[in-house]
Amino acid sequence: MTGLDLSARRVLDLMARENAPPIETLSPEEARTGFLEGFAALQRPLEEVAATEERFLGPLRLRLWRGQGAPAEGAPALLYLHGGGWVVGAPESHEDICRILANLAGAVVVSPDYRLAPDHPYPAAVEDCAALLADMATHADRYGIDPARIAVGGDSAGGNLAAVLALMARDGALPPVTAQILIYPVTDQRQTSASYAAYARDFGLTAAGMAWFRAHYLPRGDDGTDWRLSPLLVSSLEDVAPAFVALAGHDVLYDEGAAYAERLQTEAEAIVRTWPGQIHGFVSMGGLIPEARDALAAAAEAWTAFDAKIGRARR
Repeated sequence: MTGLDLSARRVLDLMARENAPPIETLSPEEARTGFLEGFAALQRPLEEVAATEERFLGPLRLRLWRGQGAPAEGAPALLYLHGGGWVVGAPESHEDICRILANLAGAVVVSPDYRLAPDHPYPAAVEDCAALLADMATHADRYGIDPARIAVGGDSAGGNLAAVLALMARDGALPPVTAQILIYPVTDQRQTSASYAAYARDFGLTAAGMAWFRAHYLPRGDDGTDWRLSPLLVSSLEDVAPAFVALAGHDVLYDEGAAYAERLQTEAEAIVRTWPGQIHGFVSMGGLIPEARDALAAAAEAWTAFDAKIGRARR
């Protein structure tokens, strides 16, 4: 792997100067506050979109962004699931990503404020995200979207949830999805890959931090080997929706993301891009890391290409 990009080094230097306590030393409530404040300082100004709404599906709060150029009805849609280790984060912490993808794709992006661990461990987040996907397909007119043009996506823990939903859709437990956007996804809860040792500390997300997230998300005594927790361990990826996978080279999650991407390329269809000199979370750091915009542009390009292929098949 090549060295760190200068932009990533600047972010790590800033983190070192701020000397924030390691996340594994915090309570979930303290971590949530620090996460929102930390990302806000690293993000770009929010892009204008055509419309934005807050809605509720029962108790589940969600945000909706209609991108510039998106039709008022029958638009392509993306269900975007925020990262944060299933413990921290909200639609607002990833609003810049959602707005940019909505504009680049001329689409509607919907993001849920799914239940967080440890108060709501697995499978609460999966259940919330699955319920929203089902509602988007069943009541597409309420969202102004085409029910046959819904994709799923997310980063980190959100990438894990998106991969799980895509597999559930493949198996018929959820409506079909046209694509999946997986940004440095968690795919293996065993946390034993070589990148866990290589990037265990000093690169933002740490191995100890991931162990803290895992301990909160997994039910007591669960080894994390079920594919709904570790999609890398699913027996087959055949017939799953085509994927765009974005990886950061200096990331504890790099190896498991690369392994999942390789399986997707072999067993299904995938476009895989690696930013070798980047760190975990870089796509949310566009205020200091220009490569964030490049990654989102690549994701939107792949998504629209997959969507167009579905459209041609329907004609």
